[in-house]
Amino acid sequence: ATIANMAPEYGATIGFFPVDQETLAYLKLSGRTSEQIALVEAYTKEQGLFRTGQTPDPIFSDTLELDLSQVEPSLAGPKRPQDRVLLREAKQEFRKALADMLHGKSNDLDPERIADWVKEGGSAVAPDPAIMHHLGKIGARAAVEINGNKFDVKHGSVVIAAITSCTNTSNPAVMIGAGLLAKKAVEKGLSVKPWVKTSLAPGSKVVMDYLAKTGVLPYLEKLAFYLVGFGCTTCIGNSGPLEEPIAQAVKQEDLVVAAVLSGNRNFEGRVHSLVRANYLASPPLVVAYALAGTVDINLEKHALGHSAAGEEVYLKDIWPSDAEIREAMKTVDSEMFRKQYQNVFQGDAIWQRLDVPQGSTFAWDPSSTYVKNPPYFVNMPDQPAPLKNISGARVLALLGDSVTTDHISPAGNIPEDSPAGKYLIAHGVTKKDFNSYGARRGNHEVMVRGTFANIRLRNLLAGGTEGGFTRHLPDGKVTTIFEASELYAREGVPLIVIAGKEYGSGSSRDWAAKGPALLGVRAVMAQSYERIHRSNLIGMGILPLQFLGGQTPVSLGLTGEEAYEIRGIDGGLRPGQILDVQSKGLSGIIDFKVITRIQTPEEVNYYRHGGILQYVLRQLG
Repeated sequence: ATIANMAPEYGATIGFFPVDQETLAYLKLSGRTSEQIALVEAYTKEQGLFRTGQTPDPIFSDTLELDLSQVEPSLAGPKRPQDRVLLREAKQEFRKALADMLHGKSNDLDPERIADWVKEGGSAVAPDPAIMHHLGKIGARAAVEINGNKFDVKHGSVVIAAITSCTNTSNPAVMIGAGLLAKKAVEKGLSVKPWVKTSLAPGSKVVMDYLAKTGVLPYLEKLAFYLVGFGCTTCIGNSGPLEEPIAQAVKQEDLVVAAVLSGNRNFEGRVHSLVRANYLASPPLVVAYALAGTVDINLEKHALGHSAAGEEVYLKDIWPSDAEIREAMKTVDSEMFRKQYQNVFQGDAIWQRLDVPQGSTFAWDPSSTYVKNPPYFVNMPDQPAPLKNISGARVLALLGDSVTTDHISPAGNIPEDSPAGKYLIAHGVTKKDFNSYGARRGNHEVMVRGTFANIRLRNLLAGGTEGGFTRHLPDGKVTTIFEASELYAREGVPLIVIAGKEYGSGSSRDWAAKGPALLGVRAVMAQSYERIHRSNLIGMGILPLQFLGGQTPVSLGLTGEEAYEIRGIDGGLRPGQILDVQSKGLSGIIDFKVITRIQTPEEVNYYRHGGILQYVLRQLG
């Protein structure tokens, strides 16, 4: 189930495992009724979906083989969940990523000396001082003091270690494994480094029951992995702030510090705005990296720390065996699941005391800063207007490859000086009550101001900036993307986005399409799309267009400063239709063609109505 659920991380649409006896055993363990289990067994056997040792292999169009003996411990990161890093190579891979992040920011970074530093073995201590001096910013560090503890924070320091909800915390084996590793670490006299912010946020309350019953919870807590809540936390940017001295050190020295979490998303700017290297790991490895305090270490060769007797302690010394985990797993029983889930839809006392307005329609509160009536249907006619070409459009953002929905969609904390932060302050919300974009996703005014506001977004139209900035054209004024969109709206100028490959990859997130639509984006021109985001754009009335053949914005000579005409829409749009585009700029007129990535007649209907919401509402009428 864990592997199947992580299909987006390894690039698949779905991971499917046939139902077998282990499936039925899990259903029993997790508190399903005997009638439900019997129904699952009977149905899957009748459908030919149940597998035993005697079941013939299905016939597939293609197959691949995996030698399980070759499977190695691994992480994913530092920016994308699909970027696998072998545990034994994690140190070198971090150094490569660090060199890439810093190269070009300092004139004294010599590529050959960087390569030597990347390959340097031995301990996690800094390499030869002469090399460190030559490499300049790669050797940056800062002295920090918190509660009497004095320590150095440097590149690779793990400042967040989170056993967080999503995929892994649904797996009792790895959660108990993390607890057993913590127990062995405490018994050896190890402790979490003082600069590491730790947290435990399972996806289910059952986890706390079996961690307590197996006796490992006190050891996790001795390593500061205390329960902070259930549900999405660090993985969606809700880890809270770093200690202020650490935050200041990171900013002042431009440090690339790290987070290690057991979630399944680590895109740029998602986990924490100050943490640039983010690694996904199993819960036991999260604990191990919290003990090590750095990702600039080979956990298979280097010690995590020293025991009370002064002896070096290695990961292999505290890693629990499969037999130990199986024995501890015997404490997990179906009663735990039944107890936690039998009243799951009733909610707690606070939920039950909520005042619920009566009536058949929602009672909008005009003063709410959390939920507002969205503007999708304002002045909507009974029938859609005839389709028109897009004329006089300006580029809101000129983007490169692998721009994810996390770059587009608002996520995590709301900065005080951002357009969204300024909106909340203007409406009487203090900084401590900002909460997060996720909590305020029902307020389109907040969310539209956070669209394309990711601090790691690189809009090539506003070169030299990082974050949600663009240039308003034709005057060239650099401003926030939201403020530019408001200027364009007042001027009656439609907007487009130009991007490279894999536009919209990552999580399927509705606000990655809603936000651009509310900003006034009418079309996106990209080299390729993530399939679900392509569909979501159409669902919000945004036209997805793709450059033909090997053409790119660069090969066509597009700078993003031009005005654009997209022609052929008014003739009656068809799936896969080729459209003519003309750009007019300082370099003259550029004519080229794009293919419409509307793929079905039904998607034509959605686009013709201005989006799926308008389409459905008109059908109801």
